[in-house]
Amino acid sequence: MDALEKEGIHKGALYGIMKVLLFCNKGFETMEFSPFIDTFGWAGFDFHYDVSVTTCGFTKQVISTFHVPVVMDKTIDEISASHYDALAIPGGYEEFGFYEEAFDERFLQLIRDFDSRKKPIASICVGALPIGKSGILNGRRGTTYHLGDGCRQKQLAGFGVNVINEPVVIDDNVITSYCPETGPAVAFELMRMLLGEEKTKKVRNAMGY
Repeated sequence: MDALEKEGIHKGALYGIMKVLLFCNKGFETMEFSPFIDTFGWAGFDFHYDVSVTTCGFTKQVISTFHVPVVMDKTIDEISASHYDALAIPGGYEEFGFYEEAFDERFLQLIRDFDSRKKPIASICVGALPIGKSGILNGRRGTTYHLGDGCRQKQLAGFGVNVINEPVVIDDNVITSYCPETGPAVAFELMRMLLGEEKTKKVRNAMGY
């Protein structure tokens, strides 16, 4: 961690370029991937805001839920939390192998690295579970998938998280949410943290939200 990070200053904010790392574990849901791509895509393409999204996985091609292959920009061994301003985590299906990678210690350490620098971390649905397992939400507020008898929220609580049964929960730099429907709301909250309320409102309005 360098001097700027110790002072809580994001390099992107200083130099005018904000970089989001969108991490896709095996079995991620494309519906929870696309809100980050689209909202920040509109921000950059339509409004020329200096923000970019880099996709990343354990492998160059990641097979998402329902067997859809997606090619990543980077693999986990090529990236560092110090090079990005925020981390975004889509959730996924256990049946498609999501937790095999989401609970991998290398990914959990990446989450800790972002949190230690106080950089925003945004997750959708069960994307909150690796955040919980990493330990950074111990004693803090969060949420995750709330249907199916609440078993995923109970799992999150097992990591020491104070689970709040609300659509989107923000605890300092961490954004969690409780089902795929919340995707756009999470993406806009992350945008607000990075670009501010005024710019985010312009993008929201342009996209009809």
